[in-house]
Amino acid sequence: MLVLDAVDGAAAAAIADKARAQKVPVVSYDRLILGTDAVDYYISFDNERVGTLQGQALLAALGGKKDPTIVMINGAPTDNNAKLFKAGAHSVLEGKVTIAKEYDTPDWSPDKAQDEMTQALTALGKTRLDGVYAANDGTAGGAIAAMKGAGVKPLPPVTGQDAEQAAIQRILTGEQYMTVYKAIKPEAETAAELAILLLEGKPVPADMTRGKVVNNGKRDVPSILLDPVAVTAANVKATVIKDGFWTAEQICTQAYAGACKAAGLL
Repeated sequence: MLVLDAVDGAAAAAIADKARAQKVPVVSYDRLILGTDAVDYYISFDNERVGTLQGQALLAALGGKKDPTIVMINGAPTDNNAKLFKAGAHSVLEGKVTIAKEYDTPDWSPDKAQDEMTQALTALGKTRLDGVYAANDGTAGGAIAAMKGAGVKPLPPVTGQDAEQAAIQRILTGEQYMTVYKAIKPEAETAAELAILLLEGKPVPADMTRGKVVNNGKRDVPSILLDPVAVTAANVKATVIKDGFWTAEQICTQAYAGACKAAGLL
């Protein structure tokens, strides 16, 4: 039994093929293994939905501003999840904003995201930017660093993903508008349940996949897709703290005590 979290979905196909040759079931975990029929199941979050949530939140933060201009800082071009985030965001944003600059960020690097944002500011100027779509919290942090370094005030709304500690703190202080929370525990527990069923040769209940499939370029892979959650300052307590993903003590260090009190975390 092989549960594989593929950093590079295309390269991981060779591993899945070797497993299949030895009659080992393969579960693609979190990221989809591409271009092979050797994947038995895929478990992740609904990653296009992640991008949709980010896009919807950014539009809400823009508050109906007429013809807003944004910069899009997407994830790594080698990551299939990044392509899905991007597709989901575009499905919401196109026709409602002007995407002045858009970048695919190699390796999800915050430093490269900072460079991309610096390039965008050089081209656009500080006053023409209304919002930033950042695909995850690392790229959001890089974009925010670039804007602060360039003296952009006030900072425009910035999206994110992964509910990193630093991102939650930025959200509470108003530097970042939102993140997307993907609860690790249910994803891992469901993967373990699936792995045990496959290992023991037992049938997988139909309600685990609910008929969902995701095409990996070779076949429609039966898929378990969990629901992501948008997090803003208004629901930090009801999401990441309630689930124990972070504690209030971890988030509310001395530098963030005031922001935490204002958000009702202390």
